[in-house]
Formats: sequence, C-alpha cells, structure tokens
Amino acid sequence: MQVIDFIAGNGPWAWIVAGLVLLALELVVPGGFLLWMGISGIVTGIVALLWAIGWPLQWLIFGLLSLVSIAIWVRWTRSRPAPTDRPYLNLRAEHLVGQEAVLEQAIEQGFGRVVLGDTVWRVSGADLPAGQRVRIIGNEGAVLKVEAV
Repeated sequence: MQVIDFIAGNGPWAWIVAGLVLLALELVVPGGFLLWMGISGIVTGIVALLWAIGWPLQWLIFGLLSLVSIAIWVRWTRSRPAPTDRPYLNLRAEHLVGQEAVLEQAIEQGFGRVVLGDTVWRVSGADLPAGQRVRIIGNEGAVLKVEAV
C-alpha cells in the first residue's frame, strides 16, 4: 500500500518516472511500442504537472496518447519500403532485364529457350531462328520476353 500512496501523492512524477522506465525498457526489448508508451507517460506526467487532473483522466490521456502514437507509428513504418542493397533478391527474372543472350532453341509459335549462366530459360517473342542474339526486355513469371538485337 505504500507504493500506491506514494504514486497517489506524487502522481505527475510517477508518470514521468514510469515513462522513463518504459523508455529504458525499449533499449532492452526493442520493438517500438514501449518507446511510444514511454513518451506518452512523460507527456501525461507533464500535463498532470501543469493542470490538476484526476487519475481517471490521467489514465485516459495516457491510453489515448499511447494508442494514437502507436497507430501512427505502425502505419508510417508499414508504408515505407525497406531500403535494400539487393533489390533483385528473389527476383531473378527482373535481374536479367537488359542482358543479351543467344537463342539455344528457335522461337516458334511465340516460345523458345535461351541459356543464361547455368540456367535454361523459356523465352517469348517474335519467331526467331536458333543462334539469333536477343535482348531481354521483361518477364511474365519465369518466362522472359525478348526482342532481336
């Protein structure tokens, strides 16, 4: 009961200390949620210092600030594309666009084959004879679109 009496007697400072504890926990348990809850606790403490408000309103302020700030943070982080130094990882066909190759099998009725590295790729495009040099201009799944060079 001494803890509850202490918190009730020092309400605004209890919010600020709780906010700082949540910020410290964010360093140990990363994830972002404790950061925003800690900031909400500190803001609630500052508001309680400036205006004499009761505990129910303080909890309401803390809860609303926490929910709103976490929701904004989640929406913002999900809308940003993750930067990467390998944008074509797991997108092998897109990585090949712009390269040139020689047809291994003639393109007949719209489809043929080309060898790139150690992989045989199915290609589509205008009918061309085997041995023709082609440039990859796109893809549809695992089928490369080509044009004559």
